Amino acid sequence: MADTLRRLVNTSSFSVLQDKLESWYKDYHVISCDQSLGRCCELLELTSKLQGQLFTILNLTAREGGHYAGVETLKSRLLPWLGTCFTMVTAAVTPDTSLNLIQEGVEKEKKIRQLSLNHEFDMQKMENQLTSTQLQLDSVKQDLADTQMELDDTKNQSATTLLATEDEILQLRADLRAACDQADLYKRKLEVLEDYERQVRLLREEVSYLSAEKALLQDRLLLRSRSPSPLLRGSRSCSPALRAESPTRAQLTASSRHARLVSRFSDLYALQRLEAEGLLRRYARDMETVQKIIFIATVESFQAAKLAYRQFKLQVRKTLSPSHPGPETLEDAVVDYIVRNLDLYDVQASVNEVIDSMNVNPKISFPAEVDFMLLSGFIREVCQVAFAMQTLEPPLQLAFCSDGELYNENKYRRSYDSEFTAPLVVYHVWPALMEDDTIIMKGEAVTKRGSLWRTRSRSTSPVRSRSGSPVRNLSPSRSRSPSPGRLSASRL
Repeated sequence: MADTLRRLVNTSSFSVLQDKLESWYKDYHVISCDQSLGRCCELLELTSKLQGQLFTILNLTAREGGHYAGVETLKSRLLPWLGTCFTMVTAAVTPDTSLNLIQEGVEKEKKIRQLSLNHEFDMQKMENQLTSTQLQLDSVKQDLADTQMELDDTKNQSATTLLATEDEILQLRADLRAACDQADLYKRKLEVLEDYERQVRLLREEVSYLSAEKALLQDRLLLRSRSPSPLLRGSRSCSPALRAESPTRAQLTASSRHARLVSRFSDLYALQRLEAEGLLRRYARDMETVQKIIFIATVESFQAAKLAYRQFKLQVRKTLSPSHPGPETLEDAVVDYIVRNLDLYDVQASVNEVIDSMNVNPKISFPAEVDFMLLSGFIREVCQVAFAMQTLEPPLQLAFCSDGELYNENKYRRSYDSEFTAPLVVYHVWPALMEDDTIIMKGEAVTKRGSLWRTRSRSTSPVRSRSGSPVRNLSPSRSRSPSPGRLSASRL
């Protein structure tokens, strides 16, 4: 009995039971119902084991007292307690096994307490680390705030520098504007100077022409003063030779007019053509179509100007032939009259004729809502240049050209989008200018491989013109022509 009681004291079963009760009480509102029932069952099992140990000690104590020792105690205390319907659960294991289980439970509780202490230590360590991290974060935030302040200071300094730079830029712009104004002033002065030089050149030509005419008249007066009156008829017979030798104004100014007209033709290619392309690109996105329209407008303008020149020349010859006094020939007088009165050329009629021809041309097309009148300014300039070129001797003409012709280096230059190995011309951008079968200014052409046949297949398809007529009207229709009375009254 003493050994059993000692083992029961050493296992501290009641202290373990008390600790479990306290733990269950602390966690009662946190754990679930199943967990609470499990703990209650665990306490019941532990209590039953303790009771089994106590009954064993009770049995051993009663045996040591003899048959009648402790009877009164059992009657007065144990039996009434058993009478309250308490059923003692006999231990299913031996006393030693129960004590071992209790000891294992105590050891597990110690391990749990040690793990709890370790967990608390880890939590404390993590809290310390968190505190140190928070301090580092505060330090970084402070550094960030200092950096932001430095950045704001730098930004303010940059803004001040930018304002100073903007002031300098405004000053430079003002200086540039003043320089541009001064350059425009100098340009206007230069234009005025060029006008003065042009007028001086014209006056010099006029003076040279008048000097030649004066010399001719003096020679004629000298001949008349030396010749007797019966021989006047003979002097008249030699007048054709004198007339052939007398230069006219057109002949005297031929070289200057030639250079000026070639320069104007170059300006048409370099300036007016590009302006016309920019105007047409608003309505036609295809660059090939735009270039073809401008080329055909140029060729048609030359044809219309040549036809107008022939008709105008016939009218002038018809007007001057009855009253032509000499000394120059009638042909020279007609050309000289046309050179002096280029403003009598009815250029608007030629512009209308060119536009009518373009409307029925099967090679070009244009949106129906847009008219070729957009190019009236360009066509007018080309017609005026072409008309003035016909007054030269020999006249300046456009070189013959056709799609699919063999490319000629002496006649054309290739456009930037051409294939430089292609031998044939697909279409023309600008015509070449020639004088007496000699090319004096190259044109521009586009050469590409394999594009000619597709272009021809498209050109053979029926194209409906704007006017609805498939036949081109070649009859000239002019709204204004110089009358004979006006020609006779004009300055010869």
